[in-house]
Amino acid sequence: MRILHTMLRVADLEKSLAFYTGVLGMELLRRTDYPDGKFTLAFVGFGDEARSAVIELTHNWGVEKYEIGNAFGHIAIEVEDAYAACEKIRQRGGKVVREAGPMKHGSTVIAFAEDPDGYKIELIQQK
Repeated sequence: MRILHTMLRVADLEKSLAFYTGVLGMELLRRTDYPDGKFTLAFVGFGDEARSAVIELTHNWGVEKYEIGNAFGHIAIEVEDAYAACEKIRQRGGKVVREAGPMKHGSTVIAFAEDPDGYKIELIQQK
């Protein structure tokens, strides 16, 4: 068994694709419209779905906003340098909501960015 993907509902698919591909540097792996169901699925990731877990962005046509709730935490991405990753995210128009630095009660360097829908993306620096 392995994890295939994490699904996030997004209000503006184009804006979300711009964030995940343009700001975070993921690739759009596939995108499919389902006119009968009135939704679109777009899969993004850093590698081939056959080998890597990916993110499924689900856009339900006509829905303009979602409530994230308090159960979902974040998506974690390993980065070589969290400080440099924050700078790249800002340069590409992204929002850093926690600057890079050691986590509380530990030494792992982390940071957080936020996507257009408010989902948190944790950046964990390689050790």
